[in-house]
Amino acid sequence: MTGPRIALIHALPESPAPANQAFARLWPEAARFNLMDDSLAPDLAAAGMITPAIRQRFLDLAGYAARTGAKGILFTCSAFGSAIEACKEALSIPVLKPNEAALEAALDSGPRIALLATFGPTIPSMTAELDVMARARGIVPTIITGVVAGALDALKAGDGAAHDRLIAQAAGALPPVDALVLAQFSMERAASAIPPVPGRTVLTTPESAVRKLKALVG
Repeated sequence: MTGPRIALIHALPESPAPANQAFARLWPEAARFNLMDDSLAPDLAAAGMITPAIRQRFLDLAGYAARTGAKGILFTCSAFGSAIEACKEALSIPVLKPNEAALEAALDSGPRIALLATFGPTIPSMTAELDVMARARGIVPTIITGVVAGALDALKAGDGAAHDRLIAQAAGALPPVDALVLAQFSMERAASAIPPVPGRTVLTTPESAVRKLKALVG
């Protein structure tokens, strides 16, 4: 890894593996390193909102990454949109939300978009982000959302097969859409289990994010 120094900042312990695997496939030259605060997700769930204290923790993590020489930052948890926006405003290097590249690709596919998540607080943040992007393009999208109950618990318990099966079942129950976005980095592993549907693009956040960050930094 001899390319630019890239920080990956995680709030879920299931996120580093798919993020690093996507970098290994798509941008192996990047000198990536990982920062983890796995108390952020339960603290958000307990608070029910992004508090000033949570926002400050994001600023602290991003500031530390920048001080180590990072040329770009990728956050990997989709539930903290406004906290990541604060980091974007505070730093001069590229800072990427985990889902923004996938949402851009979804809008490129068409106005009917489904968002599937395994961590419930992701959906409000991601839907709001998609709405803003769509308005900027003059698009009024049809957004369908769903939280795949039990999938994240199965993955945490080591049952990846059950995790993937539950996501595939949820994807199969969706009405026709132009794009299906798997909201969590940890959901990328389930993409291959989702049967193809003509006219529907399945997008994962790690691959989309790595491609965009490489373009911004490289």
